[in-house]
Amino acid sequence: MNIKNTTLSFFLLLSVTVFSQELVENKDIVKIEPKLSYLDSIKKTFVKDDMATCVDSLWMKELTNLDLYNNITDDIKNINIDEKVDYELPTALLKERLAAMDAKSPFNIEYNQGLENIIKSFLKYRKKSFERLMAISEYYFPLFEEALAKQNVPLEIKYLAVVESALNPKAVSRVGATGLWQFMYQTGKQYGLKIDSYIDERSDALKASESAAQYMSNMYKIFGDWDLVLASYNSGPGNVSKAIRRSGGQQNYWNIRKNLPKETQGYVPAFLATMYIYEYHTAHGIKPDRAIIKHFATDTILIKKQMTFKQISDLLDVPMAQLQLLNPSYKLNVIPFYHDENHFLRLPQEKIAVFVSNEDRIYAYAEHELNLREKPFQVTKPIFKRDTVNYALQQIKLPKTAYYKVRRGDNLSEIADKYDVAVSDLKKWNKLRSNSVPYGKSLKIITEQSIVRTVKKEPKEETVPLETVSENQRVATSEVKVNKEEELASNPERKDIEYVVQKGDNLGNIAKKFGATLTDLQQWNNLSDHNIALGATLIVAKNEIAITTDKASFSSFKKKNIASVSKKEAAEYYVKKGDSLFSIAKKYPGVTISDIKKWNDIRGEGIKPGMKLKING
Repeated sequence: MNIKNTTLSFFLLLSVTVFSQELVENKDIVKIEPKLSYLDSIKKTFVKDDMATCVDSLWMKELTNLDLYNNITDDIKNINIDEKVDYELPTALLKERLAAMDAKSPFNIEYNQGLENIIKSFLKYRKKSFERLMAISEYYFPLFEEALAKQNVPLEIKYLAVVESALNPKAVSRVGATGLWQFMYQTGKQYGLKIDSYIDERSDALKASESAAQYMSNMYKIFGDWDLVLASYNSGPGNVSKAIRRSGGQQNYWNIRKNLPKETQGYVPAFLATMYIYEYHTAHGIKPDRAIIKHFATDTILIKKQMTFKQISDLLDVPMAQLQLLNPSYKLNVIPFYHDENHFLRLPQEKIAVFVSNEDRIYAYAEHELNLREKPFQVTKPIFKRDTVNYALQQIKLPKTAYYKVRRGDNLSEIADKYDVAVSDLKKWNKLRSNSVPYGKSLKIITEQSIVRTVKKEPKEETVPLETVSENQRVATSEVKVNKEEELASNPERKDIEYVVQKGDNLGNIAKKFGATLTDLQQWNNLSDHNIALGATLIVAKNEIAITTDKASFSSFKKKNIASVSKKEAAEYYVKKGDSLFSIAKKYPGVTISDIKKWNDIRGEGIKPGMKLKING
């Protein structure tokens, strides 16, 4: 037994020693910190707000759920209010409660069998739906009441949004009515709601509520009865007027109901039944779900640069569903930036605090994300700077496709000469198997267009090499003297060069593009910082000459600005097997097929091995 204990103690002591050594060794290991992404580096600098979040993700999902809207819409469309419903609610008690509601309301809330049937139907089949709706209404009803009170419209109209959209700002009917108040496109436009590719204010709770209140006020001036106003909101004032005429001039909703469209026949009863259930929900055992967020717990901030919900969600740790609920009018989950309009972002108050405290960092991240997008290829006009004394000519090559319609008597060789291209290329571009080409055919000819620009040299006279213009027209490299006074005399017209800011531009890449400095651009355009607006016109060069050339204008430019060109002496070339005029011309910079033909009196493409050709400088 003692031997066992001794052995066990020895092993324990050895294990402790080894473990201790490992701990000592691990102290020397350097932990490698993972590289932070740009998003994480931005968020790491944020000023934190310890305020607990007031939005529960499950409740946010509930607010954007469309099943309530679908269920209530189906009920109103299909319910038969003349069919009795078996539910425990004494008629006498219902009459008493309706009379109490009528005393406090400008609506005509009178008992009738149809209203009793629909109230009992809602209580029997839609109790759970109303528990959820009452939670959502805690967010929207204060906002509705504010808009209705401004227009002196009865506050009970707020229950109409429950019937219209089940309080879902993204609800869209089968005919295109949209938002909490189900505005049609033309009606929304008529009442000043903005609708474009980015924004649909029919889904904006505040603005749509103001428009709905204005509509109700206008309809009351026509009908003078709030029940008829509700009917006109659903079916249009024209259908209500027709129902009045068909009813012999009667103007009580219940007297003209049978002459209204079928959906409108159940519309006002559904509104009154909803009002009753909200008023007496406790008596019927309806317990509203909890409302995690209320409208007064949110706030708005002016957005100064285009941002996406994804960027805001990543930066502020706000669920996308929450952003969509609080900002339902932004159709593409993008908050646009227009120069002539203000757009606002609604957030919970504690997130507003984070946004305001870190606004510069947030916009910097949005700019960073924008710059990562692929930019379209842009070609800008190169320029001659006024204060430049000597120039080295450079070119930007751009492909250019032309089409030539074959005329009577044309052949491929002459057409190739005309455009300074090889016959073999003509055949390849147009899939020709022989040198014959039919009369009237359009031939595709690919050439290159060069844009000539200058590079500033030392402020003294010096020789400048002239680079090639294109593959098919090469200019001999020569030493050129360009004098500032001659250039000023020959090009008297100078002006500032302007550039319109494109999407994705920043001051740095514009300066690089035009060979200017950031300081120059800021001075020329009176900029206090590096911020520039999309579509703004910037001066990118002062008192300069813009030149873009093709072959003809480039030749004119050479004659005008080149003082002297050294010429090479004439050379002789003996044709080898496999040679063509095109391959020979490529051996001599600045020499074309036409030049060789002219110097050697050659017609067509015919040359033979051993033939001596004269090549001038």
